[in-house]
Amino acid sequence: MLVKVFGSAVFGVEATTITVEVNIDKGVGYHLVGLPDNAIKESSYRIAAALKNNGYQLPVKKITINMAPADLRKEGSAYDLTLAIGILIASGQITAEEVDQYIIMGELSLDGGLQPIKGALSIAIKAKEEGFKGFFLPIQNVKEAAIVDGLNVFGIENVTQVIDFFCGKTTLEPFVIDTQLEFNKTLDFPEFDFADVKGQESIKRCMEIAAAGGHNIILIGPPGSGKTMLAKRLPSILPPMTLKEALETTKIHSVAGKIKEAGLMSQRPFRSPHHTASSVSLVGGGSYPQPGEISLSHNGVLFLDELPEFKREVLEVMRQPLEDREVTISRAKFTITYPSSFMLVASMNPSPGGYFNDPNAPVSSSPAEMQRYLSKISGPLLDRIDIHIEVTPVPFEKLTETRKAESSVEIRKRVILAREIQSMRFESFDSIHYNAQMGTKLIREFCALDDSSLQLLKNAMERLNLSARAYDRILKVARTIADLEQSENVYSHHISEAIQYRSLDRDGWLG
Repeated sequence: MLVKVFGSAVFGVEATTITVEVNIDKGVGYHLVGLPDNAIKESSYRIAAALKNNGYQLPVKKITINMAPADLRKEGSAYDLTLAIGILIASGQITAEEVDQYIIMGELSLDGGLQPIKGALSIAIKAKEEGFKGFFLPIQNVKEAAIVDGLNVFGIENVTQVIDFFCGKTTLEPFVIDTQLEFNKTLDFPEFDFADVKGQESIKRCMEIAAAGGHNIILIGPPGSGKTMLAKRLPSILPPMTLKEALETTKIHSVAGKIKEAGLMSQRPFRSPHHTASSVSLVGGGSYPQPGEISLSHNGVLFLDELPEFKREVLEVMRQPLEDREVTISRAKFTITYPSSFMLVASMNPSPGGYFNDPNAPVSSSPAEMQRYLSKISGPLLDRIDIHIEVTPVPFEKLTETRKAESSVEIRKRVILAREIQSMRFESFDSIHYNAQMGTKLIREFCALDDSSLQLLKNAMERLNLSARAYDRILKVARTIADLEQSENVYSHHISEAIQYRSLDRDGWLG
């Protein structure tokens, strides 16, 4: 008897429906075709044990299973439940007239229980697009899949629940989630608040500008000056995600298997990989490609602490994603693109010893050591960072102040207002939402300068020997400063402040 059941494969962040054809005939054998990987080939052992422990059996006949399209590689253990249901129907142990109206996915334990899968949200979106009636999946993944309206999503704990449903022995209620309510779940009081930061007013100003325009920023300062503390507080002043951004972010984390109990991700991600991270872990890839840290940071913040400690080749692979806001992984038989629109926040010591330019500490690094240390960060990478700012240690008088600093909630209000101005400015551009995303053409259009501003910028370019890309960065940052002031035009004082945020371009830093 031939039976067709349906599963799904995830490539990149998109799903493809897989037709599982099960044919049982005279003879003995278990033949699985359609480019399955080892995890799928081993499924026969899990299925046999799970069925036996729940009163069913793997038929002692010739079982042929084809996973179509046959030229598309399938991977992972999430097809166990799909194959098990197909075998039971094909062998006549159960009847299921409507099985072709459902997507069925889940990894089986030997007792018939189900283990979570990856990419549940992408699979649910595809199932709805293709007109499937419902989606059976492990109960651990039910919240993320239920985000998709118009699709019956059933969270399953044991294979017998699916069997009894198709046999008409029981009914299952689809899991329902209020997507809007999940989306509106925000923290009124962030865990890390700028109100707790003593002093550092100029750095807070930089953080506000970076958040308002979506600019990349690097903090340079000695150990203990507060670089990491400040970076961790940046998400608390970023504007809330839109529903579209929340769905995009949730989909990526779903594919990576990073979603636990939560359904929709309503908070912007903050990722902080260790400096020993490899290029694959940072940008994604591998034998079975998975999103890397830059994609997991999509619509959020990627924090690289102690930037020069990262391997140079690891940092260099970020150059293109920082420009294109997506990363493409190419292999011989396929190409996968992951979104990677993130804010890069980096920190570094000014020298190997950490105290270069500190008047209260001796210079412990030779010029050769300094050059070797700073050369780990290439000029092209620094050009892609809009704001360079020096962080100095907080004086004792500031540390002992009892007065509360301005809270993240108050700063965030100004950031949101500036972002609203930018949204109106770029409403006719599909892929542009804030100033950091502007290309050369838009910079010329929206950052027009008067004569005095132009002369000021020209002098700075000549004196600091800035690149053309640095020129664009200054204009973008100046545009954001103007937006925070609700100024329609960019003036010389905006340009002047933006020029100050190019510390690493000054003489004495990089040669």
